[in-house]
Amino acid sequence: MAGDRPGVIGGAPSAPHPIPPGQRRVQGWPVSHYGPVPRFRPERWDLRVFGATAAGDGRAWSFDDLTVLPHITVVADLHCATGPTSTDHEWYGIAATTLLDLAPPAPGVTHVMAWAEYGYGANLRLADFTTEQTLLATHHNGEPLTAEHGFPLRLVVPHLYGYKSAKWLRGIEYMTEDRRGFWEERGYHNLADPWKEQRYSHQEQQGDGPAA
Repeated sequence: MAGDRPGVIGGAPSAPHPIPPGQRRVQGWPVSHYGPVPRFRPERWDLRVFGATAAGDGRAWSFDDLTVLPHITVVADLHCATGPTSTDHEWYGIAATTLLDLAPPAPGVTHVMAWAEYGYGANLRLADFTTEQTLLATHHNGEPLTAEHGFPLRLVVPHLYGYKSAKWLRGIEYMTEDRRGFWEERGYHNLADPWKEQRYSHQEQQGDGPAA
């Protein structure tokens, strides 16, 4: 749904609103990640789209290339599967659908893997990747992302738990079948819908995860 400010998806920050069940509202923006914070080396950095592309080959963009693409602003909450919810984040970046327009997936693509530094991966259904609020963020609340929060580029999928919003994004792989990512292989739910409290893999129903 379009927001109440021009060019803003999700609307302006507002009075306290409902948060998913089992979550607790927290102040600020807690830092949570696995492993060290990578160093940004612009001369080596690129974002790649690869896998089952419609053209049969991949695309790559330098960080400077990304800055000239169309940008959007999304206001949304961020939900951690361990319980904290921080609200009314203003994200600025490139809509995921823009990336798909520039490097279309093949007709049989059903999922993507978001790849980050150090081989971290987060799998998503294509339908989750293509929502109007999913974006590749460069800024937060009007400022460039900090290193701890994913600079220079972070995937933001606000309607899912935070482990799907991969920091330090480096690639999007188009997939014709599902495959578990880093946390999904370590006991977290494959779909990660906070409104259904899909936190852990033992809660998965038939069809929620890849075929064994």
